[in-house]
Amino acid sequence: MPAVPPPEVVRAAERTRADLQKQVRELAPPPFALLELAMGSMVTQALYAVAELRVAEALQAGPRPVAEVAAEVGADAGALERVLRLLASQGVFEGREDGRWALTPMADALRADHPATMRDLCVLMGHPTHWEDWDGFLDSVRTGEPSLPKRRGAGAFEYFMQNPEYGAVFIGGMGNMSATETDPVVAAYDFSQFGTVLDFCGANGALLAGILNSAPDTKGILSDPRVAGNGAAEFLEAQGVADRVTLADGDLFEPMPAGADAYVLKHIVHDWPEEQALQILRNVRAAVKPGGKLLLVEMVVPEKGNEPHSGKLVDLWLLLLVGGRERTRSQYAELVAKAGFRLERVVETAAAVSVVEAVAV
Repeated sequence: MPAVPPPEVVRAAERTRADLQKQVRELAPPPFALLELAMGSMVTQALYAVAELRVAEALQAGPRPVAEVAAEVGADAGALERVLRLLASQGVFEGREDGRWALTPMADALRADHPATMRDLCVLMGHPTHWEDWDGFLDSVRTGEPSLPKRRGAGAFEYFMQNPEYGAVFIGGMGNMSATETDPVVAAYDFSQFGTVLDFCGANGALLAGILNSAPDTKGILSDPRVAGNGAAEFLEAQGVADRVTLADGDLFEPMPAGADAYVLKHIVHDWPEEQALQILRNVRAAVKPGGKLLLVEMVVPEKGNEPHSGKLVDLWLLLLVGGRERTRSQYAELVAKAGFRLERVVETAAAVSVVEAVAV
């Protein structure tokens, strides 16, 4: 596992960056600073275009004239150059004095085969369906309810199943985000204290594999409704942990396998309004051993303060799509208490997520 910086170092860097961004904005007249923020959607669309066209892959071997790149990716050379010019002003791509274009570290992360690729996320953020969803955001703010079910005639998860092409885009984008979180979670939290860890709705087992590789004496249970056909068995075999994992079908609102020492739920609880979130947590409480742990891997929003936090952005997305929410520490303490747990601590990681640790009481 590559070295992960300590969370306190990451938080200090984030505060420094936020302070610098604030200072830069304060140097501009307020209307112009606001204008720059409002036009950020255009940058999103530019990133979407180059991600869809795979421009980063076309530049992987080295700097090239825009005409060559455009011919390879199927774009108009003049239009592509204008897109690259905008993105270069944001540090994505570099225009050379000789007229050629080159990758920067951020542009390199647009490659699909980059170890920390953000390509699928950029495709999702600019996808027409995603933008149609946000057309209902004002309605969500007015009502406090998700607008997607009203507009699509189905909840978010049902819509993804009914529209598998977009569902794959959404899952791909979420996979980019999730992949950046495994190593920080494993580095921040000691899973070796548990004999058995159950990863609930853990998809193909990426987090569970990371946990088991960090805790060689620990066994795992991967519970997911798609576990029979999502490649989990093959993935866990490739990670060298298949012999320590039991695969189990698992539905969100059904009883779950009993007897694990710790139940890990990553980005599960935040997807649901409180009633459904409590149903899931009570199912965990019914299954966990006495004194066992509930571990929620979520973005924990600061109780107070005006500093940037990724959870503040994702929180609005959850409001729009599913009626879920990101929570503060005190809100998690209240939630888990209603399900029969006591909040023990919140362990920050070097990523935007924390591990919310609660014990069954």
